[in-house]
Amino acid sequence: MMNMQNMMKQAQKLQKQMQASQEEIANTVFVGKSAQELVTAEFSGDRKLKSLNIKPDVIDPEDAETLQDMVADAVNDALAQIEKVTEQKLGKFTKGLPF
Repeated sequence: MMNMQNMMKQAQKLQKQMQASQEEIANTVFVGKSAQELVTAEFSGDRKLKSLNIKPDVIDPEDAETLQDMVADAVNDALAQIEKVTEQKLGKFTKGLPF
């Protein structure tokens, strides 16, 4: 019986640590950048776009595709950063679990 109580306490402790890590990630700002930082995308850790900055020199009405590619690169860069940090901080809680 005592073993079960210890396991429950430990599970609650891990849950609180995981929750704290999730909140820390959500409150972190991630900045994705395109080549030469002509486009930057700023996200919160909960994957909400906070700002998108485009330097004027990259705006060319004759070449919308390049700008679209740069925006996609910046957004994907930021999302990849969030994924990496999430795995680093939360992966330790799920390592060794059978699912």
